[in-house]
Amino acid sequence: MSAETSPDYGRQAAFDPVRNPELFSGVRSRRIFAFLIDVIVIALLTFGAGILVFFLGIFTLGLGFALYAILPTTVALLYVAFTLGGSQASTLGMRAMGLEMRLWYGSKPYPLLAAVHVLLFWFSISLLTPLVLLVSLFSDRKRLLHDIVLGTVVINSAHHQEVPQNRA
Repeated sequence: MSAETSPDYGRQAAFDPVRNPELFSGVRSRRIFAFLIDVIVIALLTFGAGILVFFLGIFTLGLGFALYAILPTTVALLYVAFTLGGSQASTLGMRAMGLEMRLWYGSKPYPLLAAVHVLLFWFSISLLTPLVLLVSLFSDRKRLLHDIVLGTVVINSAHHQEVPQNRA
């Protein structure tokens, strides 16, 4: 079985690092900066949602304050599900860095996959610490562990529009 075909449905992989190396040029470092931008965006959204929860807690005579326990996780999941799983297939940080996510056969991710992707990312980071980045050093598509498990790939979005894709 070649590196270009997958055992799933006999489809060809849409993004070949040998034929289109520009799709993966600088992805690893820009992905780290995109993550830092997304952390700031999520923190700002969480702060705004925290203000709403505060007033909800006052309005509900203290019951609403229980939402503080799940607020950061909920905000992060919703942010990733609706941005990464949206029509542009990238979070705000990824857009700023010129990146987008695709499934291995070229399709855009959907919101549930995006939410599972971020959950696997946080799970792998908590277990493997920054060592999870070492996986990308050995991957020809510069994929991280959770990308490989879910069958996703992060590519340069500017190059993606210029390069025609071979789809089966």
